[in-house]
Amino acid sequence: MSGIDLRFTEQLRDWALHNIDRGIPPAPLARAMVAQGFDARLAAALADTFWSMRARGAGIPASGFSSEQLADAAYRHETPCFAGPNLRAVDGRTVRVAARLAQPATAVLDNVLDPDECEQLVALARPRLAPSTIVDPASGKDTMSMNRNSEGMFFRLEENALVARIDRRLSTLMRLPVEQGEGLQVLRYAVGAASAPHFDFLMPVNEANRQSIARSGQRVATMVIYLNDVDEGGETVFPEAGFASAPRKGSAVYFEYCNRDGQLDPLSLHAGAAPASGEKWVLTKWMRQRRFVPG
Repeated sequence: MSGIDLRFTEQLRDWALHNIDRGIPPAPLARAMVAQGFDARLAAALADTFWSMRARGAGIPASGFSSEQLADAAYRHETPCFAGPNLRAVDGRTVRVAARLAQPATAVLDNVLDPDECEQLVALARPRLAPSTIVDPASGKDTMSMNRNSEGMFFRLEENALVARIDRRLSTLMRLPVEQGEGLQVLRYAVGAASAPHFDFLMPVNEANRQSIARSGQRVATMVIYLNDVDEGGETVFPEAGFASAPRKGSAVYFEYCNRDGQLDPLSLHAGAAPASGEKWVLTKWMRQRRFVPG
C-alpha cells in the first residue's frame, strides 16, 4: 500500500463489514452512510471498496484505503456469454436470446428445455423434495431460514440419461466444461413461497466457503430454468438493477458475476418472487472456475 488516500474510523469499518457479511450489497450501505451525513461520492467509494475487498477475501486495512484499492473496487464487466447472435444452435434445438441486460450481464433465453423434459424433471424431483436451506454466513453450514421457504433437491452431475443430456446442453450454452458445473438443483415454490435477495457466489467470510472456493474456485455464472408456467408472480428479480424475468415453461434467465480477475458483481443480487397462485418449479445450474469437487 503506497499510502492512505481515504481514511475511515474503526467503528465505520466494523459496521460495514458486519453488514457485508450479512449479505448487504454496497449501494444500500452507501445510502445508509448518506443518511448519516456522508457525502454521496465518499459514501459510494467507501462502500464499494469495503464490499469489493471483502468479497475477494482481501485483508481490510485498519484506518484507510489507498488510491489503488479505491480504483480496483469497481467491477470490470467483460464480454458476456450471450453477446452476439440471438439464436444459438445446441443439442438439436435453437435457443433464442429474448432479452439482455448489460449490468449485471444477464440474458433471458427461450427453448432451453422442451415441455416433456420439464415434466420429467418435476416427476423425478417431486419424491425427493425436502425443505430448502440457506448457507449461514457465520458458520457456512446449511440451515433452515424464513428467507427461503421453498422445497428442493439436487441431482448428481450426469445422474441419469435425462440429467446428463441437460448437463451437457447447459455446459454448451454457458461455454464451460460439464465438470465445472454443480449438480442440477430443482426448487418448488408454493403460493406465497419466495427467496429473499441473495448472491449466488460464495463470500469467503467463513471456513466452509473458503474451503469450497479452494476446492473448486468461485461460482461464476447461474442459469435458472423455469419448469412450469406461472399465471402471476414468480419472477426472478434483480433489485439493484431494476430488472425482473417472468417464468415461462422451458425458458431461462442466465447471469454472470465473477470476472477473470476474480472480482464479484454486486448487481447480481437477486430474489425469487412468490407465485400468487399455483406453484413455481425451477431448475438451477451453477458453474465454477474449476472442476467442481463436492465437500
